[in-house]
Amino acid sequence: MTSATRREAQPAHGGKVRGWLSKVFELDHAGANWPRAVMFLDAALVPLIVFWAIGHEEYLLSALFGLMFAALADPGGGCGHRAAHIAFFGLVGAGLTALGFGIGGEAWGWLALAAFGVTLAAGLAVAFGVRRFVNALLLNVWFIVAVGLSYALHHAAHITASTWAQVVAWSGGAALWIALAFAEWLIRGRRDLPQPFVELPGDTSRKKLTGPLIVFAVIRALVIAGTFALAFGLDLSHGYWIPIAAIVAMKPSLEQAALVSLQRLAGALIGALAAALLLLLPAGETGLRLFAVDRGLEVVALVLLMHGIAIRFLNYALYCGAIAAGVLLLIDLPQPSDYAAEGYRVLWTVCGTGLGLLVMLLAGLLSRRTARTAPQRA
Repeated sequence: MTSATRREAQPAHGGKVRGWLSKVFELDHAGANWPRAVMFLDAALVPLIVFWAIGHEEYLLSALFGLMFAALADPGGGCGHRAAHIAFFGLVGAGLTALGFGIGGEAWGWLALAAFGVTLAAGLAVAFGVRRFVNALLLNVWFIVAVGLSYALHHAAHITASTWAQVVAWSGGAALWIALAFAEWLIRGRRDLPQPFVELPGDTSRKKLTGPLIVFAVIRALVIAGTFALAFGLDLSHGYWIPIAAIVAMKPSLEQAALVSLQRLAGALIGALAAALLLLLPAGETGLRLFAVDRGLEVVALVLLMHGIAIRFLNYALYCGAIAAGVLLLIDLPQPSDYAAEGYRVLWTVCGTGLGLLVMLLAGLLSRRTARTAPQRA
């Protein structure tokens, strides 16, 4: 009888696992957009060739993030409207780039304090509409990446990078997208164009900052500040992946947070594995052959980023995998690391997503308890 019960329970448990896996890798075929991805690749080749020519590939990531995030922040509409909004987005991003790369070598306390302020401001941006909150979240993620890259560059013996050059690279990427938008506007007969990423919310109506919204913003800021203190205070190798994973995992809905966290984790595993395999290619190579392999891998990284842009709304796990693989290649090629680095990044992604989920679970339990006790007090 007991064995029969166990046999009956196993399919149910396996069904739950398969159900979660199907959700993690569920495909929304309407979300694939290859023309948009090709447009990004065409634009991304410009900074790649420029930095090849001047021999400073350490600034390439800033330019690519500026280009990619400006594309995501593009509201569509008339040329002037688009240019003004993207320019403002790029200007704020340039300020955060200066801050992130400027304080990357400071004590961990300053890093945690800056992360708290930036994350809190990004969370309160919901008062200006959901669209602007999404843009603020993009800038928040970029700030974390900028601090992590700056911290790594400060500890790299053979690479020196100027903070203002990183700012120029970011601004150049954003300006490049404005130029592309202008060219597209001319080609399409000077007609207003739809938002390039129609899947993102476009609501810009102002919202009242209620108590729950403020509390959620403060919780996010405290968690990110805490993960900064953990990552940089303990000098964890590639520890900035903890706050990146945490900020992605913290969603208003616990179920949504769990799904996104699993997708982020699956993407990190896929991306780390792909990057580790590709980074085996230049191992043992020297001279001109090493130079050729490195340049080829940089092109592969751009192609991976292009695929990420194309499948952003096809499946979030696959998107994370493509973006992670491309970014890891561009990080490790100028400053090669051992292959344990990929393992550390996956480990910190697990820790960050777990921490974000735990905070959301505790916040949900607290809100339920408050809701139950409120009628009793009344």
